Amino acid sequence: MRVLGAAVLAMEFLVMDFALLIAMNKHGALALSLGATLALVILLTAGVMKKMTGWYLGTVWQLCLIAYGAVVPAMYFLGFLFAGLWVSAFLIGRKGEAVRASLLANPPAE
Repeated sequence: MRVLGAAVLAMEFLVMDFALLIAMNKHGALALSLGATLALVILLTAGVMKKMTGWYLGTVWQLCLIAYGAVVPAMYFLGFLFAGLWVSAFLIGRKGEAVRASLLANPPAE
């Protein structure tokens, strides 16, 4: 669960960096500093995915990523795309961890 979530956040960090390059030519310092701060906290959140706090913070950053579409309109699409990946990472990761826990509890006979 945490590996998938951290992977989504790492990809979002890269996308935010490219969005900052796009915003650099058209927007002021406030939009750029907010975008840079968002990129930095997204990257830092990938490091705390072991705890549920990482998932809560990541959900907040998903909403902020969508809101950055006000600066770079393509971020609306990418924000919703990554929000879908975020939900998928949570659901699939939970199922994967449940299977792993059951295998550890009851190892298959060889």
